[in-house]
Amino acid sequence: MKRNDAMQSSRRRLLQSAAGLVLAALPLGTRAAEARKGLRIGVIGSGRVGGTVGTLWVKAGHEVMFSSLDLEHDRKLAASIGPGAHAGTPKEAAAFGEVLFFAVPYSALPGLGRDLAPEIKGKIALDASNPIPRRDGDMAKEALAKGGGIASQGFLAGARVVRAYNEVSYVRMREDAHRAGERLGIPIAGDDAEAMKTAVRLVRDAGHEPVIVGGLARAREFDFGTPVFGKPMTAAELRQALGLKP
Repeated sequence: MKRNDAMQSSRRRLLQSAAGLVLAALPLGTRAAEARKGLRIGVIGSGRVGGTVGTLWVKAGHEVMFSSLDLEHDRKLAASIGPGAHAGTPKEAAAFGEVLFFAVPYSALPGLGRDLAPEIKGKIALDASNPIPRRDGDMAKEALAKGGGIASQGFLAGARVVRAYNEVSYVRMREDAHRAGERLGIPIAGDDAEAMKTAVRLVRDAGHEPVIVGGLARAREFDFGTPVFGKPMTAAELRQALGLKP
């Protein structure tokens, strides 16, 4: 019996060693690719911000499904981008994505949170939607009083919300992507560690530099109407403006 155990143990060691040799024999780039596969991202709201950031993610190797209230627009957008870009309804995009990106008028968030509740539960949701009182009415005033991050988490209950891409214009997001020198800083805030890690990756994949501000409560520091809102800055400039450590 002991001899059989010894033979099985020896066989396991040989198999483990062979597996290690096979992995080591893979080119470095292949191993890196295996460790960093593209994500499936569902974009809810494929207008200027959603269309811009989603396109940058497709170019970075992610699979992106664009959605809005105009499916024909989404199909044309996906076709113009090429392989890796898809189109669907918001429900289809929410089901498709392991990560979701919300870029809609803020007044649409409560309804989307209710309609997509089963699809968004447990998923990472990057939220770029801004509460703007002149457009969204009293609910925007209430959201700003709470702070955009806290309010969005309430509307997207069950999702792991990170505030991202709400602070600068889509034009700068597009034109400054992967620029030489110091990159455009993008403030992000969230309470879930894994969600924040994914947000950091996706901001970098889009060609920008993430600036971690803190938990969702601190997202109010780069809400609509704050001193930094709408002002494109490098990551260093943004950290200084928000009083963050370098």
